[in-house]
Amino acid sequence: MKDQICYDDYQKTASWLLSQTQHRPKVAIICGSGLGMLADALKCQDSFPYSDIPGFPQSTVQGHAGRLVFGELKGKTCVCMQGRFHMYEGHSLCKTTFPVRVFKLLGVETLIVTNAAGSLADNYQVGDIMIIKDHINFPGLAGLNPLNGPNDDKFGPRFPPMSGVYDKDLRKIAFDLCKSMGVSQFVQEGVYCMVGGPNFESIAEARLLHRLGVDAVGMSTAPEVVVATHCGMRVFGLSLITNKVVKSYDDTESVNHEAVLEVSKLRSQTLKMLVTELVSRMDINNNTG
Repeated sequence: MKDQICYDDYQKTASWLLSQTQHRPKVAIICGSGLGMLADALKCQDSFPYSDIPGFPQSTVQGHAGRLVFGELKGKTCVCMQGRFHMYEGHSLCKTTFPVRVFKLLGVETLIVTNAAGSLADNYQVGDIMIIKDHINFPGLAGLNPLNGPNDDKFGPRFPPMSGVYDKDLRKIAFDLCKSMGVSQFVQEGVYCMVGGPNFESIAEARLLHRLGVDAVGMSTAPEVVVATHCGMRVFGLSLITNKVVKSYDDTESVNHEAVLEVSKLRSQTLKMLVTELVSRMDINNNTG
């Protein structure tokens, strides 16, 4: 496979980054559509456009800035992807997830993934924040998996389990934080489903997903989480509910990307505060040596 990426490719990118910054991150944050402001909270920033980083793909979607930002959140060293890569942009899944393995080689232990998603659960409202409890990886079930091809034992096992992927302790801390921040009225916990995109779902597809127990649907996240789990990282995920997915033929509403970015702006402060406080409470060995 021409797209196969070998260990040395990841190592080359990681070594370049380590030579360019003093930061040694233990936490990586991937920002979803319109959620790049999470990186703005970082202090003592070093930032690199993706185009400058050897081996890094490019982000082509509005609302995804295309920068890797290193810095500190409440004294904990983090690296933040302002803009992620999607399968629908034409990237292979090993390119889409390339940064995750680079993060592992940088010493990252915890991955925080965020995304903008459409809700299927009847009780969710636009602007709700969903803590991801589990996912359904539709492309993965159909054989589009970032772990396809020869397994690299340096990263993890051939057949990694995916039960309990979204760390229970971090979810509990996040829930407690939402209570103390007074925002728990719009915080949910549920199942995220990844579809391939780039089109939004048809009504029949939306009904199918709803019946399968999906609470929110989007076009990302699952591949990065699979790769992070494969290489032994803890994972915490958040979906910002930016639209309600149309499930009725009588409904005249439809969704557009601009409206998605608008809701991201509305909840940006809450999300920034939640992620910052969550990172500050993480039990990590922050050796910046």
